[in-house]
Amino acid sequence: MYAGGIRKGSLCALKTFTQGSFRDGSQIVEQKKKQRKRQRKKSYCLDNSVNCLMMEMPFAKADIEAEFSISSIPKPNVEKKRKRVTGRDNEEETLIMKKKKNQDRPNYFISVPITNPKIKDGIHALQDTIIQKDCRLSKAMVHSGSLHITLLVMHLSSEEAVGKAVGAFLESKGLIEDLLQGKSLDLSFQGTDHFRNQVGFVRLTESDHVTTLLKITEIVKKEFQEKGIFTGDGKAFRPHLTFMKLSKSPKLRKQGVKRIDSTLFEDFKNQHFGDEPLSRLDLCSMLKKKQPNGYYHCESSITVGEKRGAEPDDAELLNLSKRLVENAVLKAVQQYLEETQNKNRQTNVGSSIKTEEAAIGNSKESENDIRK
Repeated sequence: MYAGGIRKGSLCALKTFTQGSFRDGSQIVEQKKKQRKRQRKKSYCLDNSVNCLMMEMPFAKADIEAEFSISSIPKPNVEKKRKRVTGRDNEEETLIMKKKKNQDRPNYFISVPITNPKIKDGIHALQDTIIQKDCRLSKAMVHSGSLHITLLVMHLSSEEAVGKAVGAFLESKGLIEDLLQGKSLDLSFQGTDHFRNQVGFVRLTESDHVTTLLKITEIVKKEFQEKGIFTGDGKAFRPHLTFMKLSKSPKLRKQGVKRIDSTLFEDFKNQHFGDEPLSRLDLCSMLKKKQPNGYYHCESSITVGEKRGAEPDDAELLNLSKRLVENAVLKAVQQYLEETQNKNRQTNVGSSIKTEEAAIGNSKESENDIRK
């Protein structure tokens, strides 16, 4: 009986120890789960803040690669040993990859602005019709002042890179004029369509003028490539005029709007919105503050062909004069810096010569004193 009591007590102690160990292990697991949840929350907040900055881009981020086929330089297939990482290391690597992806996102683009009032009025009527059917989509509409066609997108990481892009852009003007040979280029817009139910756009009617527009795109792209600026592969490029995109308002997804119902603008699928004569190309920023008329911040512009129709408004003239003044001031500052550097070099050379002459004179005087 004594041995049985000892055995029974040992079993109870073992059971108590096992339950305590299990409880401690469960607490550790729960703590790790909470820690991972907090880290994932921080990661989501970081990524969401970047997406908010890109909210005003001229196209949805999901369509950049699809429409312009931006891809990295192919790398040789090299087998790598799989590295075992902990959950924490994996989450840190995910954060680093997200930051790197955001840094490489396009932030500048070549734009053809839409200035024809008839086209703007037609798109405004189209937008009103959609909003009447679903008022939640009002935040997804593109402002009439921002209407444009995107030809190229690129990532410019510094003001120096922006200056290099401006130089390449201006150099393309002569080649574009040689291509047009004084002829006008009219872009006709008819019908509506969408990209994967995320972006609604007005179609550009297929014609010889659209083919010429694609050639102009290739000219600008080549000039950029010669300056070392990567603009993506334009094989899948489809020129279009965006009038709405869900990426403008991330809150729409929380409200249950995950896709655009194309039946909302079915009545406009064959409508002719008007013609836009090509008169100007702009190098625009996606992230800098927009102009008062709603159009994007322009780093530089080139005029092509002859401007027909209405004369440019006061805002356009003001922006053009502002850009000319900024370019003139920049050139003057650069010239001043170069002249200052040259003067400093000449001063340094002159002072060194005078110092050597003074030293030689002092040595001669000392020799004369010794002889005396």
